[in-house]
Amino acid sequence: MFDIERWQEIFETLRKNKLRTFLTGLSVASGIFILVILLGFSRGIKNGITTQFEGDASNLIGVNSGTTTKGYKGLNPGRDIQFKNNDFNTLSEKYESSIDYKSSFYTIWGGLVNYKNESGSYRIQGVLPGNQFIENADIGQGRFINYNDVKEARKIAVIGNRVKKDLFKDEDPINKNISIKGINYKVVGVFFDPGGERDESKVFLPLESAQRAFNGADTIRNMMFTIKMSDNFDKAFEDSEALTEAILTDLRQKHTVSPDDISAIRVYNTMDSAKKIYSLIATISTVFWFVGIGTIIAGVVGVGNIMLIIVKERTKEIGIRKALGAQPMSIVGMILQESVFVTMFSGLFGLILGLGLLEIVGPLIESDFIKYPQVDFNTALITVFILVFAGALAGFFPAYRAAQIKPIIALRDE
Repeated sequence: MFDIERWQEIFETLRKNKLRTFLTGLSVASGIFILVILLGFSRGIKNGITTQFEGDASNLIGVNSGTTTKGYKGLNPGRDIQFKNNDFNTLSEKYESSIDYKSSFYTIWGGLVNYKNESGSYRIQGVLPGNQFIENADIGQGRFINYNDVKEARKIAVIGNRVKKDLFKDEDPINKNISIKGINYKVVGVFFDPGGERDESKVFLPLESAQRAFNGADTIRNMMFTIKMSDNFDKAFEDSEALTEAILTDLRQKHTVSPDDISAIRVYNTMDSAKKIYSLIATISTVFWFVGIGTIIAGVVGVGNIMLIIVKERTKEIGIRKALGAQPMSIVGMILQESVFVTMFSGLFGLILGLGLLEIVGPLIESDFIKYPQVDFNTALITVFILVFAGALAGFFPAYRAAQIKPIIALRDE
């Protein structure tokens, strides 16, 4: 029940000790402020690193060929390993249940592309439809390559937004013809890539069309697969590791490569990098929480010390209250109420100040690894509960001491 007299008494006590109350409140407010800022930047680091991963799928397995460095089964080192369509098709069929999206690639580096009087050198890649999702590409105009385009080896192209700006300026490129090394291709789509202009400086062609037009026969440069994700990250990571090892073993056996020759066939798994990064983020967040909570504890200790001083100063008053019949719980409630009020008021001030600073400064931070530092509602709610608990903890021991004061001894106190 709301007791106005008790609140008047609390405010009167605080008013008599303005400087002491201010310094106590400042220690709590600064603790919450520091915690909010640290948690905000922890989220900003997470956002920044997550953005770096948006360039490609985070559950990606990539396969590249190289040159053997060791002799194996009578074959000399120095052999160039060349993947073919059959390698990709075999893996796709064998591990179909584990694969989400897939694409093989036939790449032409620095292919000259012309449109009217404009020209530029870009990466030309023959791909399959699944590459749209592997690249996390968004279609801004038109469409992406489909399986009919691949099957019929159609001379169509999907260009990156950077290519569109360079060659077409403000002109609509859809259904316009571009010349790639002297061969005409009709533009059917324009894509945007979260990786930025570097990844938008590409031209995608149907795989079969690129192989036929540029003397690729049935050769491919590399392959990429995304795995089907489990709800449990650790389970998904284990599945991706198992699939990575299985693909590597199959290709080494097929191309007669030594099991310990790491240069001939390279299989990389972005889940491995993602796990390391997210483990680092979790560690940073834990350290920030530790530092922030430590700062709050320092403030709470200060509140507790002040409440002990207050109890000491009011020993005689408390003795009179008990002599007049005040119950121990009434004394405890009075001290706790004052402690929680000081802690809550100061802490909420620090919380609001920290959130306000993040809202103002956050959008101004320009860094690849820190983006949109902020504290979500759940975290803010947790800090409020921390404040309530801290205030109660700070006042408990002084309140318990006050409740144990004997009236006869208190009345003799000077």
